[in-house]
Amino acid sequence: MTRTDQPRRKVLISGASIAGPALAFWLNRYGFAVTVVEKAGAPRSGGYPIDVRGTALEVVRRMGILPRLRDAHIDLRRLTFLDKDGGEVASVDPHTLTGGIAGQDLEVPRGELTDALHAAVRDDVEFLFDDSIDTLDQCGHGVDITFRGGGRRTFDLVFGADGLHSRTRELLFGPEERFHRYLGYCFAGFTMRNTFGLSHEMTMWNTPGRAAALYAVGDGGDVHAFLNFAHPQPPYDAFRNPQAQRDLVAEVFADAGWEVPGMLAALRDADDLFFDAVSQIRMPRWSGGRVALVGDAAYAPSFLTGQGTGLALVGAYMLAASLAGPADQDHATGFAAYERDTREFVTLNQDLVGEGDATLFPTTALALERRDAMLRDLGALPAAAEGRPAHSALTLPVRG
Repeated sequence: MTRTDQPRRKVLISGASIAGPALAFWLNRYGFAVTVVEKAGAPRSGGYPIDVRGTALEVVRRMGILPRLRDAHIDLRRLTFLDKDGGEVASVDPHTLTGGIAGQDLEVPRGELTDALHAAVRDDVEFLFDDSIDTLDQCGHGVDITFRGGGRRTFDLVFGADGLHSRTRELLFGPEERFHRYLGYCFAGFTMRNTFGLSHEMTMWNTPGRAAALYAVGDGGDVHAFLNFAHPQPPYDAFRNPQAQRDLVAEVFADAGWEVPGMLAALRDADDLFFDAVSQIRMPRWSGGRVALVGDAAYAPSFLTGQGTGLALVGAYMLAASLAGPADQDHATGFAAYERDTREFVTLNQDLVGEGDATLFPTTALALERRDAMLRDLGALPAAAEGRPAHSALTLPVRG
């Protein structure tokens, strides 16, 4: 129920991907006047398929977008793993490997979720596209914001939902390096034509320290191409230089077999390349003064956990719920409740790295042999009837 009898507190959310619109939905529901600023010129579509499972499913159900997401479910049917020569090592049911539950958990194109979230809030909140926060100054009465576009406004509260490389976090807590936990890999993702006959499946080629995967969400069109490799240190000089990213990936995979030469050729011309380090954000606290962080900005778990989307959705719900009291409630009390009630769930899911997912990218020949043996054993097992406990380790509070 919207609290129309109380003055509406003005809040700014930086980031309009997943955590941002989800937080906007719930804060608007609880009576806040919400503005969302996003540096992109429009809602971001495209991107790799993402998982919605466990507690996050209850969040999207309460938002009313679960039927739309079920209609967009990809229904991945097979994961096939190949050796260095392209021979099959094992073929497994996706849920057996991911800990998902067939018929319940969802895998949808990222753009389908972002479109659904934007549609759920676009008529109720203000969106400022093609802009971002330039400066942030906390004062006694609120937070003074200067936007890159030149505008100046004051908000009661500000929220950083602006991802792994959060500008809001940098302004509030300092350089990313303080909180960045590098997991030893880099990856490049892009799309290319599906000339491989793949349908509702993913095929992955491995050698020690390198992986190449093709992911087909349908019967034709494009496939998602993915190149992952071990790297001793984050290549900071490449993060903002697309040509340096292409050169680094081409160098690492120069002698690779299977379909990798064709993937590298497609990489050179890809207009949707996404390159980054595989890493987490670990912070001792997620708020300071009148500013709080949510999603990857506060606790990115890395794609190795498959829980980035889940943490964003659940974190947004919990943050908004912590602030759902009367307008004169102290925001510090709400922020403390958010951290107290959400941190264990976040930590459990961040700690999933090392429980099987990271072993998909072994860095030594011995580790690769062990992984392949594990996959052969999994290939003989039925899909699990229950998901990983961490996925559902938090029960959502009920709010009006």
